Amino acid sequence: MNFPILSYMIFIPFLGIIAVLLLRKEQVQAIRWASALFSFIPLVLSFFLLAHYDSSTSAMQFVEKHNWIPSLGVTYFLGADGLSVPMLFLTALLSFLSVIASFNINFRVKEYFAFFLLLEVGMMGVFAALDFFLFYIFWEVMLVPMYFLIGIWGGPRKEYAAIKFFLYTLFGSVFMLIGILALYFTSQPHTLNMMELISQAPLLGRGFQLIVFVAFFLAFAIKVPIFPFHTWLPDAHVEAPTAVSVILAGILLKMGTYGLLRVSLPMFPKAALYYALPLALLALINIIYGALVCMAQKDLKKMVAYSSVSHMGYCILGISALTVTGVSGCVFQMFSHGLITGALFLLVGVLYDRAHTRDIDAFGGLWIKIPVYSGIMILFCLGSLGLPGLSGFISEFMVFIGSFPVFKVIVALAVLGVVITAAYFLRMIQKMFLGTFNTKWEALTEISGRELFTVIPLAILMIGVGVYPSPLADMIRATLENIVHLVTG
Repeated sequence: MNFPILSYMIFIPFLGIIAVLLLRKEQVQAIRWASALFSFIPLVLSFFLLAHYDSSTSAMQFVEKHNWIPSLGVTYFLGADGLSVPMLFLTALLSFLSVIASFNINFRVKEYFAFFLLLEVGMMGVFAALDFFLFYIFWEVMLVPMYFLIGIWGGPRKEYAAIKFFLYTLFGSVFMLIGILALYFTSQPHTLNMMELISQAPLLGRGFQLIVFVAFFLAFAIKVPIFPFHTWLPDAHVEAPTAVSVILAGILLKMGTYGLLRVSLPMFPKAALYYALPLALLALINIIYGALVCMAQKDLKKMVAYSSVSHMGYCILGISALTVTGVSGCVFQMFSHGLITGALFLLVGVLYDRAHTRDIDAFGGLWIKIPVYSGIMILFCLGSLGLPGLSGFISEFMVFIGSFPVFKVIVALAVLGVVITAAYFLRMIQKMFLGTFNTKWEALTEISGRELFTVIPLAILMIGVGVYPSPLADMIRATLENIVHLVTG
């Protein structure tokens, strides 16, 4: 196919930035709708991507390759496989819904949407780039708009949260750059082509792999985030505006696990086998520690943020097992967590806009006053705690099945995370939605049509993947079989 669909998906939001900047700041509605239009087009293109993706092969598809800086061996190289296509779709979907959810932003509207569209450019680019030079540029491009979106439009401690996020991510990026340079100077001939570097992986010495794996791991572990690199996450989530929290949880965290699957496993197979057990132990800490911290939270948004730490632990457990089922469970969890936690942050934002508090203990009996909102919130809570029939259950089940033959004790302990997750979500549901109605909230209004529009697609997909997971499983199978084969032989 000659149609450069990936370039269009990446750069149409960039055209949106130009359009938004050309509008006067007083044209608030025009800025909002222009942003929605330029984030909707990549979503339409992502359906085209899904429809034309050939899942029978692990080869890269929709490839675009052009010389860029020949003296350095840098190419404009884009492509998508069974790992990146679901992530590109998820990015397009959550970006569009987040723009719609941002229509209530009234402060410096023009700058907000320009930064948001720039964030989408970076995210799309990371999932499509197959040249390290390009990959690193897009990785860094995301950092700037996210810093400003938290630092300008965030909560009371926005500057602290933004700087903490920036420093953590920059710290990881420096190690990634060291790793990229090490790969570049080791490869013969020198190249930044990811596919070429993967093909040369068997030639890399074991000692080199063990060291450079750690450099990339630090960059990706901060993004996931893996314990003890997780401390930036609750601050960033709590202070960020609603739509930015959605992108943080739905997409940015996935870049860490995507990087592990795209770079760390196929490029450093010996190191992946060597570090499998430590990685599984870190995953167990993420699952149990994140869930226990949720039990102690009174702030609803902070509870959802820490639940991300716990849920991303399942992804790491699936990766560390190095089995097709385990890694498939990881990708299912990446997709499912993006849907569910994205929706939970949207719904937390809906309640906060009305009540101006996120204190779980302050509410009670909300089901009586706002039954539609309560029903949808409870549905996503059940999805997050892994109720059968919803996408969260399939993801965790696959991770456990795929990891158990490799890490029996760790998986047995990790199952406790499911129990603790059920406990803190059910406790929250009981306190906020059941029991006696707190008359203080007599004036609360039901979820609006625009707000429903942002969560209904996520609910449909969550149920769809939970009831009928085969389309996603078929799409990712060949790619993940190839990755596992590259590591285990």
